[in-house]
Amino acid sequence: MFKKVYVEITNHCNLQCSFCHGTKRTKEFMSIANFQTILTKLKPYTKYLYLHLMGEPLMHPNINELIDMASSSFYLNITTNGYLITKIAHNKNIRQVNISLHSFNPQNKVSLEDYLESICNSCALLKKNKTIINYRLWVNNPYKKEIINYLNNYYHTNIVLKKGFKIADNIFIEKDEEFIWPSLDNDFQNDKGTCKALKDHLGILVDGTIVPCCLDSEGIIKLGNIYTDEIETVMESDLYQSLKQGFKDNKRIHKLCQKCAFRLKK
Repeated sequence: MFKKVYVEITNHCNLQCSFCHGTKRTKEFMSIANFQTILTKLKPYTKYLYLHLMGEPLMHPNINELIDMASSSFYLNITTNGYLITKIAHNKNIRQVNISLHSFNPQNKVSLEDYLESICNSCALLKKNKTIINYRLWVNNPYKKEIINYLNNYYHTNIVLKKGFKIADNIFIEKDEEFIWPSLDNDFQNDKGTCKALKDHLGILVDGTIVPCCLDSEGIIKLGNIYTDEIETVMESDLYQSLKQGFKDNKRIHKLCQKCAFRLKK
């Protein structure tokens, strides 16, 4: 059993954030039929689905239908930039919503106050259905002070930005730091280090490609395809087993893993 599986229902995004690696893959939306295939195949392997890798999941035209489909067998978690959150505000089948508040940019033609008001009001509706709200904010964000002030006034609290601060029942905020995305073009390389990929999670891209983690934005490490391969077969493959054993031995086997700085940000 995996602790979680990331499912990329779309790699379209409504923003072009400077901190996001982005993807050069063909843009598409996952069909309802393909999503159902994934649900069926994943059911024996996890209880938690995260509808995110690259892209903005709330751009999917059938987002609420996909949520409702999956919620019958899984606990649904969504990571979003928050700009389209009103689309899911009335959905009762979401376990947790992670909102990257550092996505705000005045170039998106929405004021900070309007951006935060839409998010907070939508989260108030989600909270009524016991959805967990997790605000995320990078410590070096230029709007950090204004965002915290708004949240303090809205929730009548005094936020201490740390790894996990409880604002109210089922509402939290956590700080994080920007990291360098893994890329074969990165200057540094380190073949030592472990990772939780394949041990407690894996990812599925919108075209069905199975990848070890949510940071393989281009699908460099192709373990198989969920539409044509069985997960058990993928897990028994030489590539899967060598990567997993390497992490156990504190070794990064694949070149992309050697170029990953995510674990180095802490």
